[in-house]
Amino acid sequence: MKRSELLSRILIIAGVFLAVGAPLFFWSSTPLIHAQVSENGGWNPDVIQADVNEPLHLRFTSDDVVHGFAVGQMEMEGVDILPGKVTDLTLIFDKPGIYTFFCTRWCGLNHWRMRGTIEVGGSPSDPEPVSPPLYVSLDLNLDAPHDAPVIPSSQPSAISGQKLVTNLPIDRSTDYYRANSPYQIFDQLSNTSLTETQRWDVVAYLWQSNTTKESLANGQQLYAQNCAACHGENGAGDGVFADNLQSAGESSMQTMTGADNMMMQTPIDFTNPTRMLGASPALLQGKILRGGMGTGMPMWGSIFTEEQIWDLIAYLYSFQFEYHK
Repeated sequence: MKRSELLSRILIIAGVFLAVGAPLFFWSSTPLIHAQVSENGGWNPDVIQADVNEPLHLRFTSDDVVHGFAVGQMEMEGVDILPGKVTDLTLIFDKPGIYTFFCTRWCGLNHWRMRGTIEVGGSPSDPEPVSPPLYVSLDLNLDAPHDAPVIPSSQPSAISGQKLVTNLPIDRSTDYYRANSPYQIFDQLSNTSLTETQRWDVVAYLWQSNTTKESLANGQQLYAQNCAACHGENGAGDGVFADNLQSAGESSMQTMTGADNMMMQTPIDFTNPTRMLGASPALLQGKILRGGMGTGMPMWGSIFTEEQIWDLIAYLYSFQFEYHK
């Protein structure tokens, strides 16, 4: 075959690919990362190498449904990964370390397992001092029962509590709020002249005074994006995947097959006052950071920043307390 004829055939083939919109993968030096639902493999590859302060060029495509991509603890919007199309993205990391990337779209029952790592190499800078999480400092047992022995007869009101809190022997600091459960503070107010309803109202006010409208809005957004599919839009443990999780858990207990399924349980109901009013913010911090061992609750410590976790916790308590606008 003559050289001119061979070149003509190559150009014709390239023209056909361009005409039908097919990506010429072999023209790019950047590897293509495939996304699939977790049961079919998740991210491939799921470990990516990068250098600090050097642009990392990434290319994604989905082999099944719409996925999303984001890197934990970074200020970036999730990027949609569409079936049959290629999404290009460039990232720059200013610190070496191991970063977790994850799927931002609820793509299936095991959506939360769609995680991978970006290993960023380079000369380490002076490490910043890291304090242990509060639940560690307080030596909390995250798996011990923490039900409140007394719950309010109606939803406590922060507005009513604000009118009662003056001159009460109560610490309003953030440290105090985070270290104690709502019930513990309710119990500590038993030596006052307040009724039970009034004591719960004071607790509601204390909880609201330790957050802001901006924090609650951020917590609500985080909840909707990452929690609602299991725990439900209104926190009642009735998300779109709740029945599937319960069925998977019941099936695994009967057959004892599959470690993945054995961890499935019905999502926690955040509207349950017995459970929530007995839990301190520090305890919830531990649950979110570590995940719920034996429940299917994923570990979010490598995804959320500390500020995001406290915002999310503040929003979870809004299912219990009536806050004023």
